Amino acid sequence: MPELPEVEHAARSLGEQIVGRTIVAVTRLDWERMVETPAVDQFLDLIQGRVVRAAGRRAKWIVLTLDDGWSLALHLRMSGSLTVHGPAAEPDAYTHLVLLLDDGRQVFFHDTRKFGRARLLDAAGLAALDSAHGVEPLTDAFTPELLAALLRRYNARIKPLLLNGRLIAGIGNIYADEALWNAQIHPLRQSASLSDEEVARLHSGIRLALLQGLEHGGSTLRDYRNGYGVAGSNQNHFKVYGRAGAPCPRCGTPIEKIVVAQRGTHLCPYCQPIAVD
Repeated sequence: MPELPEVEHAARSLGEQIVGRTIVAVTRLDWERMVETPAVDQFLDLIQGRVVRAAGRRAKWIVLTLDDGWSLALHLRMSGSLTVHGPAAEPDAYTHLVLLLDDGRQVFFHDTRKFGRARLLDAAGLAALDSAHGVEPLTDAFTPELLAALLRRYNARIKPLLLNGRLIAGIGNIYADEALWNAQIHPLRQSASLSDEEVARLHSGIRLALLQGLEHGGSTLRDYRNGYGVAGSNQNHFKVYGRAGAPCPRCGTPIEKIVVAQRGTHLCPYCQPIAVD
């Protein structure tokens, strides 16, 4: 699933191409269940003629700010991508939503697994979307003190807590593994057991993992592409994720894969001991 770095790049690259353009019409919507709100007929009517004012991100949602108080929120889920194409481009069988722009170009929402979602939101709907997600981990609001408070208030195994987007927005399986390796913390540790020093390491480790993902254009394991159709390269820089059996870059111990909260989880058993001294 695209996580914070991938969604951020998708939003930026989409915005570079379509901000200032008008959505003339929806020329394809062959999987109506992808539209969560409003009803499909209202969605088609209300989006027509809307001008794209800005493109941003909230958690793992791409948010296009439209005119007249509307916002189009798009979630790529497991296999989605949003790309801009010329007037002559033909959507394939996995392109379920097509937006026609006033210059003839088209925005394709391609999604092989049909998990992607779209919401056309008024101000109240946008506020509800915002309040449903936690702090953005690359903002000034995300401090070591705030992280410590969250870890101690919601005492749980650390990795599932990092994946809880209601607490911290946008961290998924890849970047949770990378962040915990950066911080030298075992993913099964209870969050309240972390010392102040470990919390500070985790805070830095989260930021480092996400910033590395942004630096390399996000991670493409299969489907992810940015708005230009370009894959990311961060998968070539993983320290532990997807590297079971390979040597740890820090100590050389073979990376292990375990299952935590039904998610494949990668760690170095030497650098990330589960026992607390």
